Amino acid sequence: MTNALDHIQKMSPYALADMTAPSGIDLISLSQNESLRPPSPAVLKATTESLSNSSQYPDSDWTDLRIALSGLHNIPSDQILCGTGSLDLISCLARVFSGPERSILAPEHAYPFFKTAAQMANARFDTAPENNGSVCVDALLTAVKPDTSIVFVANPANPTGTRIPKSDLQRLRSNLRPDIILVIDEAYGEFSDPLGERCWDMLNSDNCIVLRTFSKAYSMAGFRIGWGLFPDRIAGEVRKVMNPNNVTLAAQTAALAAVRDQPYMQQTCQITTTLRDQTMRTLTEAGFDVLPSVTNFLLIQFANTAKAKAADAALRAHGIFLRRQQGAGLPYALRMTIGPEPETQTAIAHLERWMQETPK
Repeated sequence: MTNALDHIQKMSPYALADMTAPSGIDLISLSQNESLRPPSPAVLKATTESLSNSSQYPDSDWTDLRIALSGLHNIPSDQILCGTGSLDLISCLARVFSGPERSILAPEHAYPFFKTAAQMANARFDTAPENNGSVCVDALLTAVKPDTSIVFVANPANPTGTRIPKSDLQRLRSNLRPDIILVIDEAYGEFSDPLGERCWDMLNSDNCIVLRTFSKAYSMAGFRIGWGLFPDRIAGEVRKVMNPNNVTLAAQTAALAAVRDQPYMQQTCQITTTLRDQTMRTLTEAGFDVLPSVTNFLLIQFANTAKAKAADAALRAHGIFLRRQQGAGLPYALRMTIGPEPETQTAIAHLERWMQETPK
């Protein structure tokens, strides 16, 4: 029998959320950072209409979607690549620009898939300390090694929900070697766009990439479509390893309709932000340590790992699922997605009850 490559055999499967609710209890999932409401009605209508063309292959250049994104963000359409979620683009970048003789660097509590992508490419994965749950540019620069090829930074960050200003990202880029690619993952970028610091112009350096997704603010996680702005040279290399028909016809059609309905997406962000801030105030007043967030989730930090496990178990007993963060080096924390208001309020009530019943 042929065995898998050594570095693949050493990997563990990517850790997905455990969603097994107790028998007879309805599941409340606040663990996946899914949107608190469905996609735009325009998305559902366009998707249904696209099904009649399902006998055809999808556009391998995502032409209409690229043009729409270009117009929305005032960016070059020919520098846009689309993938089956931003994870697809992250893994392609790791395969093309890293490997056994090159390493990948990220903040210590970074999105765990950055490490998975490095492992798939058989590259060493290095981390740099954070500053109270936020990316630390100085620590990243100090952690750069001679073989560093890619630096991944999620901004806003997952799982912490924090964000650093564009000036910090610019300082990071200007102080990295020219042969190092900086990848800025903005999966939650639409939630922070009102702050007015978009990073599209950072591609002028020719070694910076900005990624986004339709999974979060656009409520389209099930469609699996992400995209990014790439310098020409990098885009040309990445295209070599991409599936030429990676994004389905239905997903492209749906994403195009979503881009054209900006008011719906913006309303989703506003509803989420209001409920997120209310949730943070309530949990903080109840005695929880919650990091400030500019995303659709909150990171709740406990005094130790044992208390985080106990709170998680208490919630799961009632069918309420948050997400433990040991994979991101935060075993003492739970990440809570801001879901529909009734479900979010139910989770808050059980957390408050757990706090009241737990010895200090």
